[in-house]
Amino acid sequence: MIYFDNSATTRPYPQVVEVVKRAMEAYYGNPSSLHQKGLEAESVLKQARAVAAQYLGCKPSEILFTSGGTESNNTALKGVAFQYQGRGKHIVTTSVEHPAVYDVCKQLEAFGFTVTYLPVDREGRVSVEDVKKAVTSDTILVSVMHVNNELGTIQPIAEIGAWLRQFPKTLFHVDAVQGVGKVPLRLKEWGIDLASISAHKFHGPRGIGILYKREGLIIQPLLTGGGQEGGVRSGTENLPAIAGLAKAFRLMTEEGSRDAEHIAALTRQLRAGLAAIPEVVINTPEQGSAPHIINLSFPGMKAEVILHALEERGFLVSTKSACSSKKDEPSRVLMATGMDKERALSAIRISLGRENTADEVEAFLAAVKEVSSVSSYRKAKV
Repeated sequence: MIYFDNSATTRPYPQVVEVVKRAMEAYYGNPSSLHQKGLEAESVLKQARAVAAQYLGCKPSEILFTSGGTESNNTALKGVAFQYQGRGKHIVTTSVEHPAVYDVCKQLEAFGFTVTYLPVDREGRVSVEDVKKAVTSDTILVSVMHVNNELGTIQPIAEIGAWLRQFPKTLFHVDAVQGVGKVPLRLKEWGIDLASISAHKFHGPRGIGILYKREGLIIQPLLTGGGQEGGVRSGTENLPAIAGLAKAFRLMTEEGSRDAEHIAALTRQLRAGLAAIPEVVINTPEQGSAPHIINLSFPGMKAEVILHALEERGFLVSTKSACSSKKDEPSRVLMATGMDKERALSAIRISLGRENTADEVEAFLAAVKEVSSVSSYRKAKV
């Protein structure tokens, strides 16, 4: 099977698997313990934090380890909301956020907060002017994702962050899960206060992520207990996964630029081939999008039918976000762009990775041509 679902998760580097295994075997002590095994584990933890900080361009003390992107997003949004609700109870976000932000905002509304969900244009991009209009004296947080997980659209994070500098009481959170290792992320330069990162999106282990928290910023902890991770995220650290995350960062430092060029070339090849198939409509913008994602529709056909037809031919793709793909309804993200329901219901996402090849892309294009021309699939239309 040829794997074209790298936005859902990536296969770990073989070196990462080895590091996780070695850490489980050799560094099984609790980093909080004072004996030798505990001190050894603590040393690994410190090294991993330093590696992550170096890659992200921040201080080790600004790196908080979590269980992944969902926990990082929950901790950022709820942590700010509950810490600063005396200052204001208004949050600004977009209509195309990942469920780990969008659904948290819905939950905070039930807790008495007011949330503004900004619209996006036909490419899925929020307007900086709309952000400016939405922020009020009651706004305590603006949360905008860096790369959209369905369309691949890059949001104007640098511009939003620059404008928000004049409002020191309004914090800026960025869900950077889909962009790390694919597009540049400049935490300090862009004025980002909080950022969410997940290792399994860049060939690290599942179940481990990072919340970048700017130095000096205080937020309410989501998990309390033993006081680990600066008191923001209690619980014995998942040391094997943390070591694997650090290894993934090291490998991206060494191989990242070459991998990015390779993936971008494959995406150009894929886009050119899809443009020649009349039954297909490409939804991902050609400019201002991440190099690894292409979302496309087969109007008059059902996405699930297309997905399984491609799987029968040896290709693994996805519909919508992997976190919500089993819901039989059009993508909230695609509908937010003004797309009609039939086109949204016929959309699939291809996301390429470092292990994919030009031959695989050519074979996939041939499969798409075949599937899109089969009349029986059109009988299973929306």
